[in-house]
Amino acid sequence: MLKAIQLGNNSGLRVSQLCLGTMNFGEPGKGHQGDWTLGIDEARPIFKAAIDNGLFYFDCADIYGVGACEKVVGSLLKELLPREDYVLTTKVAMPMGRGANQGGLSRKHIMEGVDNSLKRLGHDYIDQLIIHRHPHGVPGQAIVPIEETMEALHDVVKAGKVLYLGGSSMFAWQFAELQMTAQMNGWTRFISMQNHYNLIYREEEREMNPYCAQTGVALTPWSPLARGILTGAYKGGFDKGSTDRSKGGDRLRTESLYKGEMDFKIADRVIETAKKYGKSPAQISLAWLLNKPEVHSPVVGVSRIEQLEDLVGAAEITLEAEDIAYLEELYRPVENLLSIGFS
Repeated sequence: MLKAIQLGNNSGLRVSQLCLGTMNFGEPGKGHQGDWTLGIDEARPIFKAAIDNGLFYFDCADIYGVGACEKVVGSLLKELLPREDYVLTTKVAMPMGRGANQGGLSRKHIMEGVDNSLKRLGHDYIDQLIIHRHPHGVPGQAIVPIEETMEALHDVVKAGKVLYLGGSSMFAWQFAELQMTAQMNGWTRFISMQNHYNLIYREEEREMNPYCAQTGVALTPWSPLARGILTGAYKGGFDKGSTDRSKGGDRLRTESLYKGEMDFKIADRVIETAKKYGKSPAQISLAWLLNKPEVHSPVVGVSRIEQLEDLVGAAEITLEAEDIAYLEELYRPVENLLSIGFS
């Protein structure tokens, strides 16, 4: 059973030790992840299992299924729990259509995007709104003055439509600049950073993770299992996928993210360590993150109840220092994905 924890030091918001990522729930066939999307009836038992295991923190985004995800998530949560019993996050920034102002982090899109998300979710407010990237980090969108973005985000909080703010993948200097801009103007600051961090992509350990740890911002990493590589889904190579996701169109996205020469060798060490502890590779990979004090509630994605229940068990694993060192030993620096394009 998962416990409730405080989300960093800069708010009183409490969340479960794990967050359920919902990218794969929505309308099958719709959106970039459509070939492995589960509809509402397939999602319902997974949500019930999550709740039964103490998970009450749910993460979605407007772009997932181009709105379909928010409809499913909002509907299921209203069906299964009282509003005060869960924490709901969604995101804004990615283009939701071909219109000139249907993406990015301008005041216009933030205001309209939040209202549209609330309609799809069927909710009066969003617990945490995450900007899906830095205001200058969404390809094809306007280079918005950061003051415009931060004031608009502050205004949706003061309007009661959003309670807290979070950020997602960007450079540490960019995040610091946003936080300082908000502080200098008396605007709402971010309480969390949802960045890309796992055993085979550790570039965030250089600057973002220490910055967040020092300033009390919670880290809620996405892709904690490296899109299945750390669970053994690829069985040693991208051409050996064993799941719908690893064999489908999404495999190209995985290959674009993970280019380290040691990736599959590190995954082998995860399997080896899992055998030592009598646990699954997914549990060990997640336990490695949960053993980091700056990490709060990694965002996990599942398509079956047994996967969820397996991951819940990771919260009870304490890794020995020698095993942590063994898992980390093979890592070699890779080019920061934010430097070469879009993480």
